[in-house]
Amino acid sequence: AHAARAVKRGTDVIVAGSTEAPLAPYSMVCQLGYRELSPVADPKRAYRPFTEDACGFVPAEGGAMLTVEAADAARERGVPVRAVLAGHAATFTGASRWELSREGLAEAIRGALAEAGCAPEEVDVVFADALGVPEADRAEALAIADALGAHGRRVPVTAPKTGTGRAYCAAPVLDTAAAVLAMEHGLIPPTPNVSDICHDLDLVTGRARAAEVRTALVLSRGLMGSNSALVLRHGAADAS
Repeated sequence: AHAARAVKRGTDVIVAGSTEAPLAPYSMVCQLGYRELSPVADPKRAYRPFTEDACGFVPAEGGAMLTVEAADAARERGVPVRAVLAGHAATFTGASRWELSREGLAEAIRGALAEAGCAPEEVDVVFADALGVPEADRAEALAIADALGAHGRRVPVTAPKTGTGRAYCAAPVLDTAAAVLAMEHGLIPPTPNVSDICHDLDLVTGRARAAEVRTALVLSRGLMGSNSALVLRHGAADAS
């Protein structure tokens, strides 16, 4: 989002993204203080957000990098526009105060939709933050309903990170890349290892779901209290 705003102010091209490598011994010791970290050893049950068995998240390594530039500049270079960064907003509700993230995340969603000029019913898929902590999962499900209204109960929601782990600050960038691929291929990736949903969400589980994805909403929350929402439009959209 910062890169897109810089481009609108005149910067030519920005490479933006994030990587995480938290699986070294010292890094793992530092993470043991997180109450949100899953204590379950079974990989198929360790990270199961939006279920009765939710017990925290599993950390992961990974990352993604994106090239951000004005759409007309990309076309002049003969580069296809894969997606449009249409809107973004962020709020802060305090470290580990997950019950408050409902209001903060909903406000971020509304702000991102407003910047994108996007109505709630235009959202074709939500890439959820999916922390895997019961209070946080409930707050996120309610935030989606608060911000999207009745459409929040019908829109497909997914969290592919349950199959790879949660790569901290790289997680939303990976979700953004997955959202672009979902738009390109007309497939919403599933939420691995999750089936028995206990929230009022249309969570995509089991297998990928075929769908025309023109607009994607990517959600993210940080353990220290940040809430973020990003609206992506299909690359055919006529915008910068």
